[in-house]
Amino acid sequence: MSLTLRNDFGCTEAIIDDDCGLKRFYEVANILSDDLEIKFTKKEDDFDTLTWCFAYKNHALTLHYNIYTGISIFPHKFREAPRNDNEAVVEVAKFLENKLLIHTAKRFLS
Repeated sequence: MSLTLRNDFGCTEAIIDDDCGLKRFYEVANILSDDLEIKFTKKEDDFDTLTWCFAYKNHALTLHYNIYTGISIFPHKFREAPRNDNEAVVEVAKFLENKLLIHTAKRFLS
């Protein structure tokens, strides 16, 4: 896993994993819930897409999964998001990058 940040849509989007399945999405959601004590406030589950909203340090963010594009995090307000919401995306993504690397290493060493 390597973290990719992009600004193609007028906000910071962190690509957590661009080639993964639904199992990885739930792994990411569990890390957010367990380690950062995130509570998902709105969950939209569709056939090929999951969109879960959450607050991180009073910043409205979205955890997104699509079978074609993978897992990403972006500000809920998208283009209208203030700069500090975009910075929160980067902070959460870097935390996840470290946690997922540790998880992967433990599985590899087992």
